[in-house]
Amino acid sequence: MSTSTPTGSHPVVETRIQEPEPAPEKKQSILRQPIAVWAIAFACMVSFMGIGLVDPILPAISKELDASAGQTMLLFTSYLFITGIAMFFTGWVSSRIGVKTTLLVGLILIIAFAALAGASGTVGEIIGFRAGWGLGNALFISTALSAIVGAAAGGSSQAVMLYEAALGVGMAVGPLVGGLLGSISWRGPFFGTAALMAIGFIAIISLLRAPKKDASAPVQKHAFTAGLKALKDPALRVLAFTALFYNFAFFVLLAYSPYPLEAAAAKHGTEFGAHELGLVFFGWGVALAIASVFLAPILTRRFGLRPVLFAMLGLLAVMMACAAVSHESVVALIVFIVIAGLGQGVMNTALTETVMEATSLPRSIASSTYSGVRFIGGAIAPAVAGPVSDAVGAGAPYWMAVATLAVSILVLVFGGHLLTRAQRPHETAVAEAEAITRGAD
Repeated sequence: MSTSTPTGSHPVVETRIQEPEPAPEKKQSILRQPIAVWAIAFACMVSFMGIGLVDPILPAISKELDASAGQTMLLFTSYLFITGIAMFFTGWVSSRIGVKTTLLVGLILIIAFAALAGASGTVGEIIGFRAGWGLGNALFISTALSAIVGAAAGGSSQAVMLYEAALGVGMAVGPLVGGLLGSISWRGPFFGTAALMAIGFIAIISLLRAPKKDASAPVQKHAFTAGLKALKDPALRVLAFTALFYNFAFFVLLAYSPYPLEAAAAKHGTEFGAHELGLVFFGWGVALAIASVFLAPILTRRFGLRPVLFAMLGLLAVMMACAAVSHESVVALIVFIVIAGLGQGVMNTALTETVMEATSLPRSIASSTYSGVRFIGGAIAPAVAGPVSDAVGAGAPYWMAVATLAVSILVLVFGGHLLTRAQRPHETAVAEAEAITRGAD
């Protein structure tokens, strides 16, 4: 209350009614979520498990089906190539049939083709069925984040944290589960994935409700060729080709490394089977997950996006060179693989964040186009690494990875002037992920 006395007048009492300050909003625990959210998160985890699931069983498939290393590494190539191509068009699909339907179609394809891969009698059949698996995976992962955000309690930030957690756990656990089931039979990981995804399908179809339609809100539909046309954007093109060459190195490490590990162990009289390979790549996956979720945000906000990209590409080139020189030592290879996982985790997050900031394209289109080119880069690596190893030597694929990482650095150097938008103060990782989900400008 305050009192004022104007000249020549009686005192006037002015009363100000102070409104009570609103009570601080209680932060909801990330664990208190609707069951539908946990169903999607579970399916996300299993979906990301599929990337590294076959890694520990590649040598076993080679022996059981009398296939060469180059042939079995095509399990990665067919999966990643189809995933990459499909990524250009998933926005068009989901904008027409809806998020829930897209999720369920993706899950059906994963279940069917994972089971067929497990029942295969030749490596050629598995390669073909992995391609169908990749199509299902593209449809599923392109819409999973949107579904979690729509169903989660506590705001989008909680949903994004759950999605990132599911991604990290899936990438880490995939090789471990593949190793455990693969030690029984190479067919085990395929049937196990089909069973887990079937559980996720039943949970999602039962628990996830489609969002209510707002008649007043216009329905945003993407053109069929929107993803391909996005490559006309110079900044996106620079980052997509940076990712293409980087992902070549990423999947040289992931798809090729089981073979020199097994050979190095055999040279010293040690058996190194699916179980041991699963443990090694579990360590790699844990390093990748920790760096993606925790380390990357700290580094990018302290040093900036581009410096972090250059530093991580340099670190990975050093690790690949060390692996090439030390490919006959099991211990050295394991150490370099795990350290590379840290660099790859930071690199994945930093590259994606740069893509979101460097272009004025709709975030959903930029993200899907970038992911499509990136997966294609990953698809090329396994197809090339096997023949090069046979022709030149076991260390040669790692030297190729060093070369492609150098190309990535050069692309960033010469295309850096196109990334001026990425130099502005940027949003938090949560805000960026929300923007990707909404497809906002």
